[in-house]
Amino acid sequence: MDRTTWLQDRRMQKFRDVVSRWERKELSAQEAGEILGMSERQFRRYRRRYEEEGVSGLADRRLGKASVKRVPVDKITWMLGQYRTHHMGWNVKHFHEHLQRQHNFAWGYTWTKTQLHAAGLVARSGRRGPHRRKRPRKPCVGMMLHQDASRFGWLEGAPDLDLVVTMDDATGEIYSAFLVEEEGTVSTFRALLEVFTARGLPSSLYTDRGSHYFFTATAGEAVDKERLTQVGRALARLGIEHIPAYSPQARGRSERMFGTLQGRLPKELSLFGIRDIEAANRYIREVYLPLHNDQFAVPPQITESAFVAVDPASLVDILCIEQNRVVARDNTVAYEGRTLQLPQSPARAHYVKANVKVREYPDDTLAVFHGPRRLARYSAQGHEIVEVPTIPSRTPCSPPSRRGLATLECVAPTTRRPALTAPAPGVTPPGQVGTKKRPSGRTKKLTKKKEAYAAAASV
Repeated sequence: MDRTTWLQDRRMQKFRDVVSRWERKELSAQEAGEILGMSERQFRRYRRRYEEEGVSGLADRRLGKASVKRVPVDKITWMLGQYRTHHMGWNVKHFHEHLQRQHNFAWGYTWTKTQLHAAGLVARSGRRGPHRRKRPRKPCVGMMLHQDASRFGWLEGAPDLDLVVTMDDATGEIYSAFLVEEEGTVSTFRALLEVFTARGLPSSLYTDRGSHYFFTATAGEAVDKERLTQVGRALARLGIEHIPAYSPQARGRSERMFGTLQGRLPKELSLFGIRDIEAANRYIREVYLPLHNDQFAVPPQITESAFVAVDPASLVDILCIEQNRVVARDNTVAYEGRTLQLPQSPARAHYVKANVKVREYPDDTLAVFHGPRRLARYSAQGHEIVEVPTIPSRTPCSPPSRRGLATLECVAPTTRRPALTAPAPGVTPPGQVGTKKRPSGRTKKLTKKKEAYAAAASV
């Protein structure tokens, strides 16, 4: 017995009980109609049909007839064919939204789910777990960011990859998401650089206790906040609080977000034939994230933003791997199997045994710093990147070749200014003083003794 027949039997039994009470004059026609959920006039019509036809007259005459609003069979077949052919494995909500967006599907979500259940294409949901209270969201954007990665088969036919996601706690908006072969310090800095450059500095960052986020002396115990990792050093320098999560339930907001992404993103990447990481990251950034944020992001409780503006140029030298090194005797620095040759510098004769810092940026380039001054930049292979000087040339340009333009005159060389010790114009320079030989025509000056001898000789 189906549910419709069972309900019909219950209604007929209830009607017979009410009619018997009406016949005993325990109820009026109006009171009997109110008990049955109908008007007095409708009750009288049902009573008349019951007296004429018996129990069969109370049966709903719509039973066994197709509804005028019933979806045509060909539409049901088309919908089920779309799921079997192109969307096998999609959850019902995602499939229904795709049909509405791409094919102007007019039927509801519940009807679609019922048809997929009846066809055996989608399994019914299991019983839900115990009720838990969610942690309230932060009141405004920028107060807390979540960063986490999920390893999953995001691309069809490719090995499992890590999807690194950075989202806001107040709205659930995803600011950055991209695929990498394996998450680590470099992918973390890449995501933070994208978000901080576009939005600004947040108040705190909430992550798991991965080795690239925190140092944990003993597994399962509290993290060591004195021994900072590269990520911890950069966040401390920027004044951002780094909060560790001690259980998956504590990261419930990001875990639920990854559940949504795992159910939707691989299906869309497969639908559009995307197989490589670069194309997938471009699709995620340009197509998927705007649609995802429009659908799942919620408005903040307070419209004010907690992000703090920052100079993007200063972030590059902070959100990077930084290690200390000592310069060798040949003015080279050893770093991760590469030898970085320091160029000759006018600041000092050499940097032998000097303490320097090597910074590795998210784009794999390197730089060597002595204090705040950068000595040189290097490629990922360790070759020096020589910067082209930006000082404009003082050489006059060639005359224009097009007619009608004035001919450029040659620039006359500028005369050198006289030295500060040069004699003024028209003034005879004094005689030279020193050990050099005097001119032969000049009379030597006589001393007093020689003047006396000369006077005596003349007498």
